[in-house]
Amino acid sequence: MNRKPTTEELLALKGTEVPLGELLALFDVRVRRPWNVHEIAQALTDAGLATLPDFANCAPGERVHIVAFAAAVHVTPESDEAEEAERDPLPSAALPQRLLIGDLPSARGGVQCVSLTAELSQATYLMRQRGYAQIPVTTGMTTVHGVVTWRSLALMYERGKEVGLENAMQQDSLPLADARQEFFSCLPMLLEHGYLLVRGEDGSLSGIVTQAHVIRRFESAARPFFLLGEIESLLRRWLGAGLTEEAIKAVQTNKKPEHRSGKVEDLTFGDYVYLLNGEQKKPIMAQQADLNWAALQCESLDRGQFVRHLQRVKDIRNRIAHFDAEPLPFESMRELTAFTNLLRDYAS
Repeated sequence: MNRKPTTEELLALKGTEVPLGELLALFDVRVRRPWNVHEIAQALTDAGLATLPDFANCAPGERVHIVAFAAAVHVTPESDEAEEAERDPLPSAALPQRLLIGDLPSARGGVQCVSLTAELSQATYLMRQRGYAQIPVTTGMTTVHGVVTWRSLALMYERGKEVGLENAMQQDSLPLADARQEFFSCLPMLLEHGYLLVRGEDGSLSGIVTQAHVIRRFESAARPFFLLGEIESLLRRWLGAGLTEEAIKAVQTNKKPEHRSGKVEDLTFGDYVYLLNGEQKKPIMAQQADLNWAALQCESLDRGQFVRHLQRVKDIRNRIAHFDAEPLPFESMRELTAFTNLLRDYAS
């Protein structure tokens, strides 16, 4: 966290309502992470303040009230209410934030350059050694003179020009983007050139984005959505075939009795957990979950491990549905893949 507002600045907000983004911006933060959430929460607590709803868990587009810390403590929901809220669908405000070109890791990961006085062989050696398709030619990291690409090298030889760095580089219409530009507005330039040089907020080159980077980023973002879609489809097929309408209605307690459909397609992901978890707090629900598990006739499946895995998948789903800007960690991807394969054996 690069900036921490003073206690006076925070106290000036007491009693006001601000968009979540404005609160985060006070701390020079765009995306919530465990470490910066902890620091922001500590700063608010030190000032005797809190937010309603809790800024750490609310949807990205939500507005928060800045209140005295004691006031926030008094409105903490009871455990039963919290359980019911957990089962509700994610709020409509949980929509993707604007994607910036700087949100791609390679846009801020640095870029290998050569100076204008370098030999052409230095540039081509780096391209071969590191598998680069382009090398910027710069003075410092702010002035870009051109870019050596395999295409520009071929053109130099094709046109019979003297072999040298200046003749080997593309100099006109360089694909330069600002890290704060919207990603989709930069796509035409990326498609035309195959890469983008990205400038950071200080004007210096902060990274390079290629088509391969975009493909990898969107593969890592899209694959979890498809896995979760298959998981939910398989769960509905499996549970719908084995459970009665009454068993399904029993977990639709967040709806009025006349609105409980008894249809598995009307359940939220949290409801799947309640259908099968024999260790939940409400005895009546735990007993019904025991009956549900017996009805599924899957004696070879370890129930405890299955339910815990299902709960972890639910948590991963919630993270994805809130459009965390960071790619899903490898461990989470492994959890989704393993659970999908498991369900295929039982529900396919």
